[in-house]
Amino acid sequence: MIKQAIRKLIETSGYTIQKKTTAEVTYNQDGLICTHNHDFMNDPSFCKAYERGCRAASDYQWHWRVHIGLWAAYTASKLAGDFVECGVNYGFLSSAIMEFLSWDSTGKLFYLLDTFQGLDPRHVSNDESPLRMERNEKWVKNGYYVSGVESVEINFSQWANVRIIQGSVPETLGQVETQGIAYLHLDMNCSPPEVAALNYFWDSLVPGAIVLLDDYGFLEHIAQKHAMDALAKEKNVMIASLPTGQGLLIKPPMIVSII
Repeated sequence: MIKQAIRKLIETSGYTIQKKTTAEVTYNQDGLICTHNHDFMNDPSFCKAYERGCRAASDYQWHWRVHIGLWAAYTASKLAGDFVECGVNYGFLSSAIMEFLSWDSTGKLFYLLDTFQGLDPRHVSNDESPLRMERNEKWVKNGYYVSGVESVEINFSQWANVRIIQGSVPETLGQVETQGIAYLHLDMNCSPPEVAALNYFWDSLVPGAIVLLDDYGFLEHIAQKHAMDALAKEKNVMIASLPTGQGLLIKPPMIVSII
């Protein structure tokens, strides 16, 4: 009974008890512990891209999450359409992607949308506030969240094909002027603007477009998962839950009826 009570207490705190295994743990970062091969971390192109991301922000130790982001961006780069990121912060992942793809050579535009001053309390759901806003205030103060667009503009001045849009989503979505979107990354840490962005851009996503959700699998962001699952159901698609904590959605091709 005591063991069961301890186990329940640990699990309700968001942790799990792992049995000892003879396999050697090869990766232990960012909430992901595994025994799998991760030799992508030794690839020179990955290392260069990751280092460029770290120049935009601190080293978050998010290697596997960035690996998924680079895969998504590379896959999307083969499609017609621009890139959009809602929730940029300092530009860690987007900088890594642009370095990885030699961005200006793609001929695509990368739209970067953010308040650049933390969360907008008007767009945080009742399920997520006040804890989310309490953490938001803390992270703005300690510099985890960027508190101004100037440093972000300097970071991205390396590339020409970038459009930085400051303000709150969904109000700023109309400033994305594109004929199609091949890659959409949502990382706004609260559900209402993420749902609004995916809904707004849905028809602009080209067939095969990649939608990457940064917070989808994290327990503390369960409200975002529930909101995105509901929207995915409306669109008749499924979101893959990745062990990195991300969610992955691919826009299906159009189905043409032949009479």
